[in-house]
Amino acid sequence: MSAETWSAIQLTAKLAGLSTLLLLLIGTPLAWWLARTRSAWKPLWASLVAMPLVLPPTVLGFYLLLLMGPQGPVGQFTQWLGIGRLPFTFSGLVVASVLYSMPFVVQPLQQAFEAIPERLLEAAATLRASPWDRFVSIGLPLARPGFVTASVLGFAHTVGEFGVVLMVGGNIPGETRVLSVALYDHVEAAEFAEAHRLAGGMVVFALVVLVTLYVVNRPVRDDDVQPAR
Repeated sequence: MSAETWSAIQLTAKLAGLSTLLLLLIGTPLAWWLARTRSAWKPLWASLVAMPLVLPPTVLGFYLLLLMGPQGPVGQFTQWLGIGRLPFTFSGLVVASVLYSMPFVVQPLQQAFEAIPERLLEAAATLRASPWDRFVSIGLPLARPGFVTASVLGFAHTVGEFGVVLMVGGNIPGETRVLSVALYDHVEAAEFAEAHRLAGGMVVFALVVLVTLYVVNRPVRDDDVQPAR
């Protein structure tokens, strides 16, 4: 394995890990609100979260470039803060990855929170449990399968990103050159042996992720439980 390939693997793992952590921090309260709210604005917010599922990644990357560029509101704000511009930096990749992978984290969490029986939360409320106590003592433990699914999908989806990261991050070795971009470079240069190694590794990774997800979240059937003797 070449040094450039190893650098791309390390950068991809770092990007996926950090993005997944931020997605869980941001997505958990958002998913809880979407699961419990009766606001008339819920369909709009749910649609905004789900937009990366149907929006071409290059479209999202284009508008992120405009927002984070020197003339964009985000770009002007980051320059005012003294942290410079986000496009073509690792920080810009993190922002793009968080936005692009948002539905893969929020939707499993929302479904897990919606599956919690309302009577449990109502019973806790009658015992004077605060909304925070209900969230921590009931919501989080019962939504564990949703957190597993959200974490795995968020990480795996970030690893496989291409269009958004190429638009926002470009192809800077050691800074924004992730695995998907490295694979594209090898194909473009007709280096098919190296491309096969990268592509094969990503196929195996995807299969392991999906098998793990199905095994961990497999429902327990009555005939799987052995009676006590």
